[in-house]
This record gives sequence, structure tokens and C-alpha cells, in this order.
Amino acid sequence: MLNIFVTVGTTKFDKFIRAITDIECIKVLEKRGCQHLTLQIGNGDYIPEYTQVGSVSIEYYRFKDTIKEDLQRADLVISHAGAGSCLETLELEKALLVVVNEDLMNNHQIEVAKKLSDCGYLYYTTCGKLSETLRLMDLSRLRMYPKRDPCKYANAIDNIMGFRRV
Repeated sequence: MLNIFVTVGTTKFDKFIRAITDIECIKVLEKRGCQHLTLQIGNGDYIPEYTQVGSVSIEYYRFKDTIKEDLQRADLVISHAGAGSCLETLELEKALLVVVNEDLMNNHQIEVAKKLSDCGYLYYTTCGKLSETLRLMDLSRLRMYPKRDPCKYANAIDNIMGFRRV
């Protein structure tokens, strides 16, 4: 697990960035083999204090046009629990740990995270349990997310409309 990518999406989730850059969390990541930690910090006010902790180099940015390269390069993605971020990561067949933002009102994130976790596609946690989850999770137990078949949607619409495929 050499490269870890962390994303908060377009949100402000300082509590998450503080938790993942806490020395205890970084030491757990280092024990798991992390050498490089890239953070997408979004609109947050908190700026990570360190650029290196032990053998782990740390870099951050707020936004990019696309995070696809960062996702592809990652051995593990640690993400906020937004449905779009979860699905984009899983479709790239990346190991995923999601961190639920407990401060959101009407929090749908826990529902998405729990369902995908129950199916064995990811692990989920909260900021307060991040270090413990990183220490205990067994990434080899995760299942690959099934590939989408874009033809199924088109065929369903054709069927509804009464069209025949030639």
C-alpha cells in the first residue's frame, strides 16, 4: 500500500483532514506500508501541518479538474462518503475506506456507506474511529464492485418505448 489518496470532494470536511493527518493515523499508515499520502482538501480551512512524517511524504491540494489520475495511482482511497466518490472509486477497482461526516443534517452518507460495506465493497468509519479502523481493516476481504453494463440501460429504455434492437 504505497500510495494513499484522500478526498473530501467539494465539501468542507476539516475534521476528516485533521484526523487523517494526525500523527497517530500517519504512523498506522506507515506501518501498513504507506510511503505517499495525497490529500484533496476541498474548501476546508485546515491546512495540513506536515509534509513528511517518518517515511510518509504528504502533499495536498484543494481542487483539480479531475481526480481520476490520483484515484488510479492509489493503492487505497480514503474518501468522504458521498455516493459519487464511492462509486467512482469502486468502479476503478480500488480498495476504499469511507469516512462518514456525522455533522451533516439528514445524513444519507451513513446509509450509502453501510449498504456498500454490508455488500463487502468497502469499509467505513467516522473521524473518531479512523485510526482504529485503519489498524484493523483487512483489505483482502473486500469484494470487487461489479462492472456496469451501459447496454442494460439502453435496452431497458428501448423495451419501454417498444423499439426493437436490430
